[in-house]
Amino acid sequence: MAEARRIVVKVGSSSLTTAEGGLDADRVDALVDVLAKVRSGGEKEIVLVSSGAIAAGLAPLGLRRRPKDLARQQAAASVGQGLLVARYTASLARYGVRVGQVLLTSDDMARRAHHRNASRTLDQLLAMGALPVVNENDTVATDEIRFGDNDRLAALVAHLVHADLLVLLSDVDGLYDGDPSKPGSSRISEVRGPADIAHVKIGSAGKAGVGTGGMVTKVEAAGIAAAAGIPVVLTSAVHAADALAARDTGTYFHRTGRRSADRLLWLQHASTPQGALTLDDGAVKAVVEGRKSLLPAGIAAVEGEFSAGDPVELRDTTGRAIARGLVNFDAKEIPQLIGRSTRELARELGPAYEREVVHRDDLVLLHA
Repeated sequence: MAEARRIVVKVGSSSLTTAEGGLDADRVDALVDVLAKVRSGGEKEIVLVSSGAIAAGLAPLGLRRRPKDLARQQAAASVGQGLLVARYTASLARYGVRVGQVLLTSDDMARRAHHRNASRTLDQLLAMGALPVVNENDTVATDEIRFGDNDRLAALVAHLVHADLLVLLSDVDGLYDGDPSKPGSSRISEVRGPADIAHVKIGSAGKAGVGTGGMVTKVEAAGIAAAAGIPVVLTSAVHAADALAARDTGTYFHRTGRRSADRLLWLQHASTPQGALTLDDGAVKAVVEGRKSLLPAGIAAVEGEFSAGDPVELRDTTGRAIARGLVNFDAKEIPQLIGRSTRELARELGPAYEREVVHRDDLVLLHA
């Protein structure tokens, strides 16, 4: 932890807002004080993934609590996003630090060109001494708005920027083996793998009612990052300084895996399949064991409505999802391709059909 040079810090809505739902300037300033101090020596870089846009927009729009309908959530995000970034900009200006706002959607990040552009932008902001503030583009997002209060986004951003450490800040000072508000519950200081917390009943609701996340999404995010080779500290915002100084605080998740291809992690954990392709036994073997592309000849059935470039689920004949990938054809084109060779299709329909339905570079196994 002490040697981590590039750090992604995620902060939740409840750590930034008042009980009424508006931004708490003192809380924002307290967090910024910690982040500015960490990066002041020039040896460490910080990327901040910040929730709070929807929460910040509640009070200005006269909303008492986070609305349940999507349209009002998006309206609140539209108002709150500007307020949130303005608050960070003003607070970091006290230290002469510029803010770069980066709004991401999970769907875009699974696509090769968008993923590459986001990675390049974040790297350039850091190289120029700015502090990127990342959030989901909640104003236009649909499924993304229920994405786990940015916890999963933070894990994926940590992987995207090749972070050495992910720090998840909330209103609870770590993972407990029971309800932390009840006597007898103890903080779990280290997690070396899923088996360490298999017995723990993890709560799903936050205290303040302004965010969507809970301990469930934080533990899931920690698992994603750890499996991708990035250690994680989970603690409360008031202990941010301790976490970033490598002092004993919260729960430390040891890395459990190694880094994989960046974009495929997004495809696996952040995309929403728009349809499904059923594969015959030979195609399942080729995709899973041979790590091959999916060809038209191996498809047995198609369902759903999707366009070329959308994520789809690949299933075996029992209906079990074995992989996820970006499809190269619209759903309405697939039926005429089923079970046929690319050479035959090229002769009949033209050279554009002499290609994979899902290329292996756009495919991730779910049960590898």
